[in-house]
Amino acid sequence: MIRDEPGYLGKLSQAIGECGANIGDIVKLRTTGNYNVRELELYLDSESQLQAIMVELDRLEGINVAVVYDPVLELHRGGKIRMRSTVAIERLGDVRKLYTPGVATVCQEIHAHPDRVYDYTALGQTVAIITNGTAVLGLGNIGVHASLPVMEGKAALLDRLIGLSGIPILIPTRDVQTFVDTVIQIAPSFGAIQLEDVAAPECFEIEDRLTKELPIPVMHDDQHGTAVVVVAALHNATAASDEPIDRRTIGLLGLGAAGIGIAKLLRACGVKQLLGCDVKQEALRRFEGIGGRASDLDTVMREASIVIGTTGQPGLVSPNQVQPGQVILALSNPYPEIQPRDALSAGAALAADGRSVNNALGFPGIFRGALNARARRINDVMKLAAAETIAQYAEPGELVPSLLHPDAHHAVAEAVEQAARASGAGQVVPDSQT
Repeated sequence: MIRDEPGYLGKLSQAIGECGANIGDIVKLRTTGNYNVRELELYLDSESQLQAIMVELDRLEGINVAVVYDPVLELHRGGKIRMRSTVAIERLGDVRKLYTPGVATVCQEIHAHPDRVYDYTALGQTVAIITNGTAVLGLGNIGVHASLPVMEGKAALLDRLIGLSGIPILIPTRDVQTFVDTVIQIAPSFGAIQLEDVAAPECFEIEDRLTKELPIPVMHDDQHGTAVVVVAALHNATAASDEPIDRRTIGLLGLGAAGIGIAKLLRACGVKQLLGCDVKQEALRRFEGIGGRASDLDTVMREASIVIGTTGQPGLVSPNQVQPGQVILALSNPYPEIQPRDALSAGAALAADGRSVNNALGFPGIFRGALNARARRINDVMKLAAAETIAQYAEPGELVPSLLHPDAHHAVAEAVEQAARASGAGQVVPDSQT
């Protein structure tokens, strides 16, 4: 509660700002006597910062804190997704058409013409979002149930941004054979497979095997969705320069799923000079196998004009390692390798983190386009078409468009569909014909 007199809201804001927090929305809920009851949204870095704010506010006369809660946890209470009918069920006649006996006619139609499963069911609108919870955000191997909020978030975005139904599937194993066998058995229920938060190196073999064995699109989003958005950002980062992407020296910090996915797509763009560092020798060997040069953190920061971080290690890059004019994409979530504001203050020409350069700009349209084309594969031509389209929808001065841009995702879907058809990405063959 804040005293309803001039200056008290200002004192509150000043105290919060002096503690280093940022204020989001301020909503007036009601007036009680001489006080206004307001809800303030704060962006904090730590629990200790919240405690410091509480101490400061307790010293202010005319301001009383009624309750503190985490809106993120409240938003997730009860889950973020539901399976709902798309047709009205008001009369018994509705039931007879959508279920028995009428549905038998549709079953017979699909049995006689298997490809019509895409016309008369939701199969072509449905994506399985599959994880084993071994590489969740920058949090690591936290298990399938702790990863489920991420899978639900992906599903919510697929629905909101492009009209697809995402179904989370949890497979609690690190055994590649078990994972692959499980996905193959459930794959006929879905139009496409989105692999999510599966750790390296297992993720590479899993994706390769599923891509070969399944007649529907399979994409590991941490590799390829991230890579698409990074390439989009770099198109705009280098647009005003005399040096396009393929003539740059690009450094990669972290060579796990995202780092390798980015490296592969950069090679498809024609980039020849790729430096990379990782603490794992296996990751360095894999990077060298696709034409990269293994290095270390100091060398990457010194020699690369573009640096991309996907390490999951907050604060890995110090401001004194930033070179004047560098482009730095510190993409680890939820905490980047260096804060963009610190990189810019140290001399970087452009800097961004995973909040803006995020794979959510890529995967909805990629899957929608692949499903529209009934493609068997998601190839590099489709990914590059997605990247170029994303870049085109960025506002002036921005690397990529807003995640909620009203047109970008549908434009990406159209570009991917056209690229799939032009590149011969294949036609899905219904399971009963394989």
